[in-house]
Amino acid sequence: MRHLPAVLIVEDEPAIAELISVNLRHSGFRPIWAMDSDTAQAELDGVLPDVILLDWMLPGESGLTLAKRWRAHPRTKTVPIIMITARGDEVDRVAGLDAGADDYIAKPFSTKELLARIRAVLRRRAPEHDAGLVTVGDLSLDAATYRVTFQESSLKLGPTEFKLLHYLMTHAERVHSRSQLLDKVWGDHVFIEERTVDVHVKRLREALREAGQMIETVRGVGYRLTAQAVRAGQV
Repeated sequence: MRHLPAVLIVEDEPAIAELISVNLRHSGFRPIWAMDSDTAQAELDGVLPDVILLDWMLPGESGLTLAKRWRAHPRTKTVPIIMITARGDEVDRVAGLDAGADDYIAKPFSTKELLARIRAVLRRRAPEHDAGLVTVGDLSLDAATYRVTFQESSLKLGPTEFKLLHYLMTHAERVHSRSQLLDKVWGDHVFIEERTVDVHVKRLREALREAGQMIETVRGVGYRLTAQAVRAGQV
């Protein structure tokens, strides 16, 4: 039997949840609805979904609080989260990304766009397996086993950070603009602001700990991953 990707919809408005569920079913997904934080946590404690659609405004704990908690927990750390929000301001979108969301979509949204974003985060969660093991200095990434190590210590990365690191490591020492990274990591069909790249680079550096210094900011241009910092004794 073919595996249908499970999508946990954390949304307190039944009409919106039902609309999303119907479209997901028609597109080959298995929707699971949770109307509040307690129900959502119970679902996660049972079986992990492939993607979480998380409404910002919920009764009880907010979506922002839930995103931070799930990102901090080892079991749910790598589950992609798309934040659904009526808040359209950049500061709110950045707050959602900082809380741990991999993407966001503002209400009202088209189901076509929502499906495109779900497929995009699923692709980022399962990066190309043909690249195998990639090593830059003491930093290693295994795309087949989803493992990242630095000086033989294991590191935990979220799905978007893993995909971003995978691309930077397979194109090490080159400088990449934010728009180039958006195209290569997020996909050129997904409309995301360049500020999103900065948020995920910041999160990636934090996840890499000492190895985070290997990701250099090239002022006015973009970012590059380099082993020079290791050879220079900066890490």
